[in-house]
Parts: sequence; C-alpha cells; structure tokens
Amino acid sequence: MHDTIQTQESTEKATSVIEVDGVDFCYGDSMALKGIDLKVPPREIVAFIGPSGCGKSTLLRCFNRMNDLVPGARVTKGTIHVNGSEIHSPEVDPVELRRRVGMVFQKSNPFPRSIYENVAYGPRISGVVDKGEMDGIVEKALKGSALWDEVKDRLDESAFGLSGGQQQRLCIARAIAVRPEIVLMDEPCSALDPIATAKVEELILELRREFTIVIVTHNMQQATRVSDKTAFFYLGELVEYDQTSAIFSNPKRRETEDYISGRFG
Repeated sequence: MHDTIQTQESTEKATSVIEVDGVDFCYGDSMALKGIDLKVPPREIVAFIGPSGCGKSTLLRCFNRMNDLVPGARVTKGTIHVNGSEIHSPEVDPVELRRRVGMVFQKSNPFPRSIYENVAYGPRISGVVDKGEMDGIVEKALKGSALWDEVKDRLDESAFGLSGGQQQRLCIARAIAVRPEIVLMDEPCSALDPIATAKVEELILELRREFTIVIVTHNMQQATRVSDKTAFFYLGELVEYDQTSAIFSNPKRRETEDYISGRFG
C-alpha cells in the first residue's frame, strides 16, 4: 500500500509544473495569502481571477520570487515547487529561477533599445555571443510572439516606435527568447485596445504548445476565452479551482457564482 501511495504521489508531482502547498504570505504584518494549495499542469493556461487586492498577483509573483524585491514580503508557511524544486531552497538562485519562469507585466515595459536588442538582452546575459545564433533566437522569439512579419524590416529601430499592442508582444518575445519553462502574465491586456487584446489572446493560445502559462486577469470573458483552468481568489484565499468551463457554468461555491455573475468585485 505504501509503495502505491508513493507511486501516485510521484506521478502527481510529475504532472504538476507548479505545486503550491499550504502557503501563507505576508507583507510586513499583513497577511496577503492564507493556506494556498494549487497545482498547475504542464502546457496549460491557468487564469487567476478575483477582485482587486485578493492576492492573485501576489501569488503569481511568488512563482519567480519577484516578491523578494519588496521589503518585508515573505512566505511565512508552506512550500512552492517549480518542476520539482523548492524555490526557496538555499540552492536556488533567484536570477536563474526568473530565467526559467518568465514574467510579462501589466504595462508593456520595453527597454530603451532597438527591437532586436530588446529580444537579444536575455540570451546575451545567458552567454550567447555568436551573431548567427543570436539572429536565429531573435527571429524565433519574434515569430513566436506573432510580431516578426510586422518588424522584420525595422529591427534596428527603437522599441518605443511600436504601438502599445506591439510593445506588449515584444515583451512576450523578450520573455520567451530565453526559453523559459513557464510564462507568467499579470493582466497583460489591461492597457490594450480590443484589437490588440485579441492579438495577444491569440498569441497566448499559440504559446500553450510550448509553455505553461499562468495569467492574472480581471476580464471574465478573457478567462473563458484563453484558459484551461481557473482559480478564483477572495480575501487572500483560494476559494475555488477547477476547469474553466466548470467554474463559469457550474461553480461549486456561492462566492464564485456571486463574483462571476457581477454581484460583487
């Protein structure tokens, strides 16, 4: 029996790219997350939804330890594993973790450099020096972010000359250029118009073929369009986590139903 349990646990870990077990998180004396348990399967899109201040972006930033940069912010209980490694272990280098777990922010933040150099930045830091190899990486990343055809003749121009939607796709290209295992997206479309939003959503669905994606969104329709699973957060707690179709058509918790139906939030 014991061996059977061990085998089941090993299989479950192998099928979870991110595993959160009983995590409490605090900013100073204020608790932001309480007892979070969550597993993210490989090459799926998981959406985090919930009202402002409910903890969804805090949890997202836990996955690549971006919260380490905030004074007084810390996990006070529980563990987070990424592909089997406990990310707060002394052996884990946060910089290397952030290469493996990329981040796309709410507001596009291209560097004040050329389009080419924005994408080349990560690979160059990682040690790529050959021009031919770098050209291939940049082209692949821009194609992967559905931007290549729009910028291939202007790679030496400033990234600031791109539209808002193009800048966000450039930031996605920059994130995937180092071939991360996971891509985190914190409301990547909130500052975009509907046409640019549709392009980014199409891109997210394409990226699922190669990457595991976790996206924070306030847009319920966006969650239904792009995600495989949805997690609903409220007051620092994970209220419900299920297949997106189940969350939006047949939620198990009253709080979830009230939120997605617009009764609060």
